[in-house]
This record gives sequence, C-alpha cells and structure tokens, in this order.
Amino acid sequence: MTRPEREVDVLVVGAGPAGLAAAARLAAAGVARVEVLDREQQAGGVPRHCHHGGFGTWTRPLTGPAYARLILGAAVRAGAVVRTGVTALDWAGPLSLNTVGPQGPETIRAAAVVLATGARERPRAARLVPGTRPNGVYTTGELQQAVHVYGQRIGTRAVIVGAEDVSYSAADTARAAGAQVVAMVTELDRSQATVARTHNARLRHRIPLLTDTTVTELLGHGRLSGVRVRHRDGRTVQLACDTVVFTGDFVPDHELARRGRLDLDPGTRGPAVDGALHTSRPGVFAAGSVLHPVESAATAVRDGAHVAAGVLELLDGGGWSRPGVPLLVMPPLRWIAPNRVAPGDDHPYVLRTSTLLNRPVLQVVQDGRLLHKEWLGTAVPNRTLTLSAEWNRLVDVTGGPVRVTLAGR
Repeated sequence: MTRPEREVDVLVVGAGPAGLAAAARLAAAGVARVEVLDREQQAGGVPRHCHHGGFGTWTRPLTGPAYARLILGAAVRAGAVVRTGVTALDWAGPLSLNTVGPQGPETIRAAAVVLATGARERPRAARLVPGTRPNGVYTTGELQQAVHVYGQRIGTRAVIVGAEDVSYSAADTARAAGAQVVAMVTELDRSQATVARTHNARLRHRIPLLTDTTVTELLGHGRLSGVRVRHRDGRTVQLACDTVVFTGDFVPDHELARRGRLDLDPGTRGPAVDGALHTSRPGVFAAGSVLHPVESAATAVRDGAHVAAGVLELLDGGGWSRPGVPLLVMPPLRWIAPNRVAPGDDHPYVLRTSTLLNRPVLQVVQDGRLLHKEWLGTAVPNRTLTLSAEWNRLVDVTGGPVRVTLAGR
C-alpha cells in the first residue's frame, strides 16, 4: 500500500515545552506550515502530569498542567498545527518521516525538521536491579500519570530511589495519593536537590534520607513487600514497602535520531549539535531534553526559541555547513551541550559533573592555549552547571578539539 504524502515547511517531532516553543516562534515569524507531532494523546510533554507548582514565572506561578496549556495555546494561536496520537516511525528520506496516527500512515516531507523528543527515566530493568517482578514498581513519570491522569490508587508505603528535584516531586505525588514515604535512597553522599520549591523544602524535613546507599533487590510476589538496600560500609537492611519509585537517571529519547544515523554525543547520548542546534544531518535540528537530559521546562522553552532562530535562517537561504571543532569535557565532568563549537555561537553551554566539586574553576583550552577561565559555585552531581560562550570568538576552527577541564587537573 502506498503511503499518502504531503509537505510542510517545518516538522517538529515532540509537543513538549521545547517543541511547542519552537513551533510558536516559527509560526509567529510567518512560517506558513508549521506542524508538531506527538505520540501522546495530549500535548504539553512532562509538565501536563506534574501537578505541583514551580512552572511559569515568579509573577505568574503555575502548576504543570496549567503551564502545558499555556505553551500549547501559544503555539496554536500563532498558527502552528499540533497533532497528537501521531508517531514518527522512521525516516523516509533526508527530511521526510513516515508516521502513523488516527488517520492511518502517511509520509511527511519538510524543509526543516526539529527533533524535540525529550528524555525518559531509566526503569528498574535498565538499572539491573535484581529480584522478583511484583506490582508497585514505578518511574516518576509512570507514578504521576497513574495518580494525576488516571486517578489510580497506589500502595501505602513508598520508597523513593534518588534524591534530586524530580525525586521530591515523586515523593510529593506519592503523598498526594495517600502513601507514606518511608525513605529516600541515594548512592551519593547527599541530596542533589535544590530548595527552589517550597513544597520540596517542607518534604525534606519529613522523609528519612539514606545516603551512600544502594537498592540491591526487590522483594515480594504479586505485590512488592519490600526492598533490600546496602550501605557503603557493607551493612544490608530490608525496608518494608509496597511501592518503589525509581527517579532520575534520565536518558534522551533518541530513537529517531539513532534511526536517522545522526551523530550522537557519547556523553549526553543525544544528538551532537553546535551552538545553532544543527545536527549532523543538513536540515535537521534538535532541542530540549533530547540534547541534555534532563533540564527544566524553562530551559527547554529557551532551547525551543533558540532553535527557531536557526530554522528561520535556514528557510531564508542560509547555509548549513559551519566550520567548527568538537567540544569535549574531561573527568570528573560528564558531558556538555552543545558539544560542537562554530563561529558566532552565543548559546550558553550546560554541563554536569559526576562528583561533588567545591567551587570549581573551569578552563577552556584548545591545543594547549587557554581560551577562558570561569569560577563556579559548588557543583553537585545531577545538577546543571552553566558555562558562558564569551570565549567562542577565540576558537581556531582549523585547530584541534576544545576541551573543558578543571583547573589544577
């Protein structure tokens, strides 16, 4: 059977904050046919089932669902078409995608494609946690959907694996469903959460935090009855619970990028991009948490607005090839994004560390030449650091890779 084919100007894959922000900006700039696809039945991405506050601005604080409605409305009012329940299956050509949705299969061709497919938490199986396979095991996203979208009941005693902002959001959801959070477990030596949200700050004082501790086994048949944990000193303890939530440990939803054989960055595991968010395939851009899992909705929206500028330049006849060099980080830094440097890039870089760093000094070096030095506050694993792009003009695009290191290492 021949697939129906049609054309749009820009095809955005993913109707989360980054994709909707990009679509709104492009449609408002006069791009006639901007289409957004999302495999979920509702647009808005992760915020739509995050019922806590902290979204929006200080002057207009919103819950996640309200924020999702706000950014969706902005895209639709600007003139973008948002189609839900539609899955992009594979590439049909350099800038064509085979899709399937309520109206059946079709092929969509575009002048530019924006991948805004987001990120997901790794579930229990991917973390290789042994034990039985009982009910009551969730990721944060699964828990939030079960409670806030479908109104399902969960257990009465929950253990949260992780100690990041998202972990406290999971604890908040578990409590909203009537469960007691009996412990929060992290392999690290401290919580990695910020104190930006007051509901998280209050929760911390009521949840036992087990640091330097690993979940080694799930127990129970039919329904979870407990988890076995091991402390760094070798002691093992069994925690009685009927619900466990694996939080954090995000990976990019990069299947479409991988199937398109786009270059992937080994650190982020998302598409490799330069400061204009160009991928390795001409005409294909990427934005949001598929590039650097996982950031706030506000960061994703900024990425969406930024990628729209690059798309507009391309549609106006701008070239794709930009001379540049790889941007690498040295341990204990884990990754950086964007991860390629080209002339004129002014988009700030985000990076993560794998260990606690007390007031680190970052050095940007190319071929032994110091380009920039930047002092940062305390760096904590799973919390984003920001590096300015003011040194970009000093990069030799005919030279070797640019490396970001810690001073004194």
